[in-house]
Amino acid sequence: MTVRARLVGFALLAMAAAMPARAESLADTMVAAYRHSALIEQNRAVLRAADEDVAASVAALRPVVQWIARHAAQRDEGGTTARSTSLTLTSSVTLYDFGRSQLAIDGAKEQVLATRQALVAVEQDVLLSATAAYFEVLEAIQQVALQQNSVEVLSRERQAAQDRFDVGEITVTDVALADAQLAATRAALAAANGRLEVARESYLAVAGRQADSLSAPPSLPRLPDTLDEARIIAQRSHPAILQAQRQAAAAEIGVAAAAAERNPTLSGTASIGVNRAPQTRLGAGLGYDTTNSASVGLELSQTLYSGGRLSAAYRRAMAQRDQARSALLNISRQVSQTVGETWANIGVARAQITAIDQQISAAQQAYDGVREEALLGARTTLDVLDSEQALLEARADRITAESNLQLAHYQLLSAMGRLTVEHLNLGIPTYDPSQYYSAVRDAPFTSKQGESLDRVLRAIGRN
Repeated sequence: MTVRARLVGFALLAMAAAMPARAESLADTMVAAYRHSALIEQNRAVLRAADEDVAASVAALRPVVQWIARHAAQRDEGGTTARSTSLTLTSSVTLYDFGRSQLAIDGAKEQVLATRQALVAVEQDVLLSATAAYFEVLEAIQQVALQQNSVEVLSRERQAAQDRFDVGEITVTDVALADAQLAATRAALAAANGRLEVARESYLAVAGRQADSLSAPPSLPRLPDTLDEARIIAQRSHPAILQAQRQAAAAEIGVAAAAAERNPTLSGTASIGVNRAPQTRLGAGLGYDTTNSASVGLELSQTLYSGGRLSAAYRRAMAQRDQARSALLNISRQVSQTVGETWANIGVARAQITAIDQQISAAQQAYDGVREEALLGARTTLDVLDSEQALLEARADRITAESNLQLAHYQLLSAMGRLTVEHLNLGIPTYDPSQYYSAVRDAPFTSKQGESLDRVLRAIGRN
C-alpha cells in the first residue's frame, strides 16, 4: 500500500470517528424491539409446540412397532431351575376409528392457527411498547430542554432583580421571590432529568440498546376516515378476534370428538418372535429348544359403559364450546371499545394542541407585556415570575399533548390489528410460522426429513 493510500485511509477513519452517530428513528426502534424481544421468541416456541401437536395427532394413525425381550427363571420345589428367553417384535395399527383421529388432527390444526394469531398479538404489543418508549424519551428530552431554558431565563431575571435591588428600585422580598422561583425551576429540571433517565432505561429494556440520539418522529400514519370504518377493520383483522374465532372452531371440533369417543375402534396387530426354553421331551438331555412364532390379528372394540366418563366428557366439551363462543363475543366488544377510546383520544389530543397553541400565544404576549411594565415600575417581580411560570407550563403541556397525539395514532393501529412489521413496511425479514409447521406436520422420522427440520431450526435461530 502506498503512502498516499494510507493517508487517505487514515483521513477516512478520522472523518468516520468525528461524525456523530446516526439518530435512531421510530422505525429503527421498532426493528430493534422486534429482533430483541424475548417475549416474541417465547411465543414462537409456544407455536412450534402447537405444531408438534398436529404431528402427534397424525402419528396416532400410524403403526406402532416395538420389541419386547423377556427372560424368566422358574424353580419348582425339589427340582431344577428352568430358564426361558424370548424376543418378540410386535406391530399394532388403528385401521378405522370412525373419525376420532381425524377430528383430533383437525382440532390440533385449529389450535395452531389460533396460536399463530396469538404470536401476532404479541408482536403488536412489542411494537407498541417500543413506540411508547420512543415517544417517552423524545418527550423527556424536550421537557429537559424546556426546563433548562427556563433556568437560564430565570437566572437572568434573578440577576435583573438583584441589579434593581442594588439601585433601590425593588425590595429584598422581590429578590427572594426570584430566588425561590429559580430554585423551584432547578428542582423541576432535576426531576425532568430523572424522568429522562427512567425513559431511557425503558427504551433499553424494549430495544436492547441505549437511546443516545433519536430523530424527529415521522409523519403521522394514515388512519381510516371514520370511526365505523376503523371498527370494521378491527373486527376483520385484529389478532385477538382471529385467535378467538379459531379457538371457537377448535371447541366445535372438540364436541364432535367427544361424541366420537363412543364409536368402535378397529385395529390390527402382527408379531413375530423367538423363544428359547429347556427341552422337555422324555429322555432328552439338558439342551434347549428354539421355536419361532408369528401371528396376525384384528380387533374390534367399543366402550359400552364407562361409569359416566364419556357423558361427562361430552358435556364438558359442549360447555367449553359455549365458553369459546362467549369469549369471541366478549373480545369483539372489547376491541370495538378500544378502537372507540383511541379514536376519542386522538380527537382530544388534537383539540388540546389547538387550545394550548392559543394559550402559549396569549401567555407569551402577557409575559412580554408584564416584563416591559415591570421595567417601568407598573408591575412587580412576582407578576413577572407568575407570567413566566404560566408560559412554561403551557409549553410543557404542548409537548405532552403532541406526544400523546403521536402515540394515540399507533395505539389506534394496534387496536385495528395493523401494528405489525408487515403492515408498517419496516423492510426486515419476518418469522414465517408455516416453515416449521411444514417440516413437522407429517410427523417426520427419516434422516432426510430430520435434516430438513434441522435447517428450519437453524433458520429460526438466525431470525
